[in-house]
Amino acid sequence: MAEFYKVAKASEVPPGTKQLVEVDFVPVLLFNVDGEFYAMEDVCTHDGGPLGEGWFTGDEIECPRHGARFCVKTGKPLCMPAVEAVDCYTVKVEDDDVLVSVD
Repeated sequence: MAEFYKVAKASEVPPGTKQLVEVDFVPVLLFNVDGEFYAMEDVCTHDGGPLGEGWFTGDEIECPRHGARFCVKTGKPLCMPAVEAVDCYTVKVEDDDVLVSVD
């Protein structure tokens, strides 16, 4: 069974924002897209750079290094130079707690 870790309060991550958290020693980006939470590894698959320093709009994150964009819901690359998806993680909300599993 997957192990979930409390990473944030839902009320502290408003819609349209992202937050960098650590889950079991893994850097994870937590996104709030219209009240739904998503999580992905904080690594661009193009060059290994941190996605968290990039621009988050709608349901896309853009890498600040070379402009690769990814869907935060699926991790899929949306444009070159990235061709591989970013790992996404399971998120659940219990009361006001946001929990993430990296299993």
